[in-house]
Amino acid sequence: MDVLDERKTKILKAIIKNYLDTGEPVGSRTISKYTDLHLSSATIRNEMSDLEELGYIQQPHTSAGRIPSDKGYRFYVDNLIAEKNQEISDMQNLVIEHTEKMEQVLKNVAKLLASNTEYAAVITGPQYHHKKVKFIQLSKVEEGQLLCVIVLEGNIVKNKILVIEEELDNEQLLKLNILLNTSLNGLSIEQINLGTISALKGQAGVHSRIVGDVLDAVASAVSDDEDLQIYTSGATNIFKYPELSNSEKASEFISAFEEKHLLANLITDKLQEREPGTEIQVYIGDESPIKTMKDCSVVTAAYELGEGVTGMIGIIGPKRMDYEKVLNNLKNLKKQLDVIYHKDEKPAGG
Repeated sequence: MDVLDERKTKILKAIIKNYLDTGEPVGSRTISKYTDLHLSSATIRNEMSDLEELGYIQQPHTSAGRIPSDKGYRFYVDNLIAEKNQEISDMQNLVIEHTEKMEQVLKNVAKLLASNTEYAAVITGPQYHHKKVKFIQLSKVEEGQLLCVIVLEGNIVKNKILVIEEELDNEQLLKLNILLNTSLNGLSIEQINLGTISALKGQAGVHSRIVGDVLDAVASAVSDDEDLQIYTSGATNIFKYPELSNSEKASEFISAFEEKHLLANLITDKLQEREPGTEIQVYIGDESPIKTMKDCSVVTAAYELGEGVTGMIGIIGPKRMDYEKVLNNLKNLKKQLDVIYHKDEKPAGG
């Protein structure tokens, strides 16, 4: 990316902001009134010519003004994100009704985002990554049965009834619980290797079969992920923007939005690619991984609910979307989700 001087940067920002507001090509006279540079129209025209040569703006018609290119949007967004990451938002008036069901909270978030931004919104339910064993408890249920309770990272609780051939007294059960927790606590399924399994079974002696059943239950609990839940709202908002409202583009967009597996793939891929500490990502035009959204901008933000529990919030709109408004909404909703989760943190049933 080229380094722009202060004057070119101000003119480029003025062009983009004006185009975001009006959707019309921007001329030099408009910019002369729009900026605080106090430059003549001729000087501004020269600077706009330079910006066009550098690829930041483009002229849709010979006699028309300029509009931002994808490169121009990228410059604007990167600078905006840098500014926003240095700010501490004091907005507390975005209230999401607290409810014990995270599903309802997330539906409210999608509706609130779509309403506040006037774009399409998507949010995923929390996913549990790199799950580790926190606690295992074997308890007698009735003759020939044990209840195996497995608590995973993120306070995910999974229950499994084990059918056993031999009866265990309280002392034997206590020793098995100590052995399992001493050997497995803090380990992920990838870390429970053949050596660990062999050592465990050896120490369990005559109860090695029960240990094997517990290990199978742990593996099942870790891999037993529910389908990724996706909540959407505001798809019809796209009809408000002329550049996206013609029948072909609108149909492609609505189809992509309703094909939730496409959104699920996008979100899953972006969560996996996300570098630690990266909160917000913006995909402009052809940068979008979904081909039918190449005329749109997609802004995503990861939210974290602790201990490997993550999800994704997304806003989809025209390339001339109000990026500042979108970023403010995403930052505030991320904070609200964090507050809601930690206000009444409870183990998830399984």
